[in-house]
Amino acid sequence: NFDNIMTLMRGKCGGFPLLFCLCLNSQVQQRHKRSWVWNQFFVLEEYTGNEPLYVGKLHSDVDKGDGKVKYVLTGEGATTIFTIDENTGDIHATKRLDREAQAYYTLQAQAVDRITNLPVEPKSEFVVKVQDINDNEPKFVDGPYLAGVPEMSPLGTMVVQVEATDADDPTYGNSARVVYSIVHGQPYFSVEPKTGIIRTALANMDRESRDQYVLVIQAKDMVGQMGGLSGTTTVTVTLTDVNDNPPRFTHDSYQYTVLESLPLQSVVARIKAADIDIGSNAEIDYRIMDGDGPGMFNITTDEDTQEGVIFLQKTLDFETINSFALKIEATNRNIDSNFLSLGPFSDTTSVKVTVEDVNEPPIFSSPLSQMVVSEDAKMGTSIGRVSAHDPDSLNSAIRYSIDRNTDLERFFNVDALSGVISTAKPLDREANSVHNLTIFAIESQDPTQIGKGFAVVKVLDVNDNAPLFAMDYETLLCENAMAGQMIQTISAVDKDEPPNGHRFYYALAEPVATNLNFTLRDNKDNTASILTKRGGFRRREQPVYRLPVLIVDSGSPALSSTNTLSVRVCECDSDGVALSCGAVAYTATGLSTGALLAILGCIITLLVMVLLIVTMRRRKKEPLILEEERDVRENIVRYDDEGGGEEDTEAFDMVTLRNLNVIRDPNVRRDVTPDTPTFFHYPSASRPAYKNLPDNVVFREFIWERLKDADVDPSAPPYDSLQTYAFEGSGSVAESLSSLESLSTDSDQNYDYLSNWGPRFKKLADLYGNSEGASVFS
Repeated sequence: NFDNIMTLMRGKCGGFPLLFCLCLNSQVQQRHKRSWVWNQFFVLEEYTGNEPLYVGKLHSDVDKGDGKVKYVLTGEGATTIFTIDENTGDIHATKRLDREAQAYYTLQAQAVDRITNLPVEPKSEFVVKVQDINDNEPKFVDGPYLAGVPEMSPLGTMVVQVEATDADDPTYGNSARVVYSIVHGQPYFSVEPKTGIIRTALANMDRESRDQYVLVIQAKDMVGQMGGLSGTTTVTVTLTDVNDNPPRFTHDSYQYTVLESLPLQSVVARIKAADIDIGSNAEIDYRIMDGDGPGMFNITTDEDTQEGVIFLQKTLDFETINSFALKIEATNRNIDSNFLSLGPFSDTTSVKVTVEDVNEPPIFSSPLSQMVVSEDAKMGTSIGRVSAHDPDSLNSAIRYSIDRNTDLERFFNVDALSGVISTAKPLDREANSVHNLTIFAIESQDPTQIGKGFAVVKVLDVNDNAPLFAMDYETLLCENAMAGQMIQTISAVDKDEPPNGHRFYYALAEPVATNLNFTLRDNKDNTASILTKRGGFRRREQPVYRLPVLIVDSGSPALSSTNTLSVRVCECDSDGVALSCGAVAYTATGLSTGALLAILGCIITLLVMVLLIVTMRRRKKEPLILEEERDVRENIVRYDDEGGGEEDTEAFDMVTLRNLNVIRDPNVRRDVTPDTPTFFHYPSASRPAYKNLPDNVVFREFIWERLKDADVDPSAPPYDSLQTYAFEGSGSVAESLSSLESLSTDSDQNYDYLSNWGPRFKKLADLYGNSEGASVFS
């Protein structure tokens, strides 16, 4: 049904065919059909020609060739990348295209009337595809690679997979089809061409021989054909360790020498079995398989160095045994069952330990000696003996001494040769019942060798302390106490400690044993009770009774003491609670007339003396020096009085505010004429006005005048003081502007006109007028 058919045209695009559809304009059956159908246009990327690249041609049946139709191109890249000849419809590409940047462009074409710019055909859309060329090499995005594979791995063990990408179009040609090959790393490893998987090419590679390989892998596009682009990357393959090597001692036997004085838990020797594996595969456990002196030594593993450390477990004695033979085994801690065929993973060696003799200090036959002595033992009494010997073969003689730090008061001595301990001072069990002594045993031939022994001396008790009251008793006796009433229970204490315990006997001492007031009852339980024999005790008769109590212990020989018990008579209430105790004070019933007169005379005499003292102080002349608190220079007196304003002319003498040059009263505070020299000489009859002096002299003369006044002032304080004068000089050349000064100046100005100014200026006229002015301040 179309008037025209599709025509195949060839453009100048590198010889490649370009398809496009011509405009179809149907006139059949007076029916307006679509005038054009579009296919895709193709253009090669990376065109390097000097002229624009021809893309294709557009044509419409409406275009009769008379120039009335104009072709318009819009869309992606229109006018910037693609241009169209508006007359012929030829499309050209003006820039180099990169498919990897943009693979296709969508454009719209339309035929319009050249004059009216109205469309003569509907707008249609077409696509310009950028045709790929092989301009990008494969790239390993994740390279370079690090990989690891266990040593001794079998042939074909996978190591790592590499991958390269090509930015070219994978749907067009072989530009993006990549194959892999190994450039460097053979014959140890291989790579699968299509997958990029790297595998081991040799079996049983040994890490201890070589632990790292660097491979160079190439990826080439165009399926590896000639002309293809390629990229490379490196793969660092590290062989990881496995436990395929057993530990081995470098020697069959080892010899070490130690001193017999080596302390316990000291290191005797260090041995090591070498294992060329690393990490946990080289961890070794050591053990003593056999040897002399069971339990004498022990061996452990130093985790940092993997050495076998031999420790001393028991004390060495050269005189008993001077050498030890040990058999040591070293075994891998972590054995891999895959490599048991390479075993056994253990090794043995022999160790000989030789003991050297040293000069040892003396040794006591008994480290701790216990002795007893009575506290009444006489000086020089032997209480025991200590014994020590030299363990060395020389068997040197021993001398003994006491460490005086353990016997500061020197209660004991020790015989230097025999070791017999004896008393040196009287002992007192009550002061110290146990003495802990340190005994030194010193070799005669080598005094630096000193052995230590200990002796515990227990002091046995004897009855050498008399019993005493257990406390200071305060016994109170009520005046209303009845006969036979118990007033106190007493007990006793004794510093001694008899084997069978204490037993005390009580009685009243002989002087009062038959007294009529009190009696004592022994309770047979180491206590006694004090009872009254009568009633009717009175404080006024006797306030305190003192009872001597005899206390006897059960020692052999028995000891006794007399203790005094004080009984105070008290006034008590009905419940027996003491209200007041002690002697009763006697008070006089009255005073005689003579005593009262004497007391009254004393009081009157004291009053007269007080009045005389007060009168004398009042008549005392005030001192010239003012008291500190009354110094007027340190007090501020405030008056809250307010002046009367402008009309108050009598509250204050205005003349005192006049200028210094006018107001000068030579008689004020000048009853004595000072001889103080002045800086400028002038007749004494009349002092010049300050205005006639230079400015720098005015202040000096003013200060000198005030200094003279202070010197002759009888009321001035006789000490240095600060005098403040509010004087600012003689003023400016323009004279003073003060109305107060104008009253006493010699000015020729006439102020009579103020009277003509009305009632408001009457006061000023009275102050400054020639006639009334003088009378105001007279």
